[in-house]
Amino acid sequence: MSKQAKTLNTEELRRVLDYTATRKHSTRNRALVLMSFYSGCRVSELSSLTYADVVDDEGKVRDEIRLKAENTKTKEARIVFVNAKLKKELQQYANVYKPLDSKLKFFYSQKRNSNGYNANTLTQFFHYLYKRAGVFGASSHSGRRTFITNLANKGVSVRLLASLAGHRNISTTQAYIDVNDDMKRKAVELV
Repeated sequence: MSKQAKTLNTEELRRVLDYTATRKHSTRNRALVLMSFYSGCRVSELSSLTYADVVDDEGKVRDEIRLKAENTKTKEARIVFVNAKLKKELQQYANVYKPLDSKLKFFYSQKRNSNGYNANTLTQFFHYLYKRAGVFGASSHSGRRTFITNLANKGVSVRLLASLAGHRNISTTQAYIDVNDDMKRKAVELV
């Protein structure tokens, strides 16, 4: 079994967000990072989102983002529920990025004549972002793993986690959950 992507703690996520704040395209980059951490989307799902998928006709971020079957790994459509924190972040981005055609990708790429990121270029984006922010072992899958682990730590059932993650089998979801000594200490205190 290959090494899994690193789950980030609060301090590491803060370091990544602080780094993005100092760079060009900071609003987009912050929205991308937090979309990964607060929705648990795969990088291929993030790269497939159009502006209309995320923002309604009035310019407001949707409460639910519908992923089309052709854009998910399992080839099954699913709904991504947008929490209040993520909605606020995405709205800030949508307020500054308003393409003329709502069918264009939600996360633009600065590459000339590009319709946003594809899954490969977005994977590379995350790789270099984490490396430059000094968070080693993280990858484009780190946001997804952290999302699932954080919800598991808060007592969300593995069946619900599997549904949110778009996993067919709960054993797949269980492999995402990172366990550490602090979690074990807290668990035994529940007895």
